[in-house]
Amino acid sequence: MSSANIYREIILDHYRNPSNFGKIENPDIRYRESNALCGDVIEMHINIKENKLVEVKFNGKGCAICISSASLLTEKIIGQDVEIVKKINKQEMLSEIGLPDLGPTRIKCALLSLKVLKAGVYYYLIQKMTDKESIEKMTNEVEGIFSTSDGSIH
Repeated sequence: MSSANIYREIILDHYRNPSNFGKIENPDIRYRESNALCGDVIEMHINIKENKLVEVKFNGKGCAICISSASLLTEKIIGQDVEIVKKINKQEMLSEIGLPDLGPTRIKCALLSLKVLKAGVYYYLIQKMTDKESIEKMTNEVEGIFSTSDGSIH
C-alpha cells in the first residue's frame, strides 16, 4: 500500500470515527468558525489547567478532510502547553494529515480546525490579560496569523 493510500485510509477512519467529537459543559474556550466555500463548520471546546489543554472536544459538520483534520488536531493538542499550541503552523498541520499539496479550496477545509483552535486560544489569553500593552501585542499577533493573501493561516 502506498503512503498516499495509507493517508487516505487514515483520513477516512478519522472522518467515520472522529476522536474527541462532542461538547464540554462550561468550557474555558468555546470557538466556532465556518468555511463559506464548502459549508464546513467546526466548533471547539477546550479546558485549560496550569496552562495546558487538558480537555478538548470538537463538533460540527464538514467534508472528510475537515472532520479528520479536526480529529487529528485534537489528538495532537491534548496535554500540550498553550505556548506549544500557539506555534502549530499550516505546514505542520498539513503534514500531520499527510496532504501537503492541497489546492486553495481544500486547504481551507484542512486548516479550519487549526484556525478555530488558534483563534480560541488567543482570544482566551487576551481575556485573561489586564495591561493594555500586552493586549495590543497579542491582538497584533492574532491579526498576523490570519492575514494572508490566500485567506489561510500561518
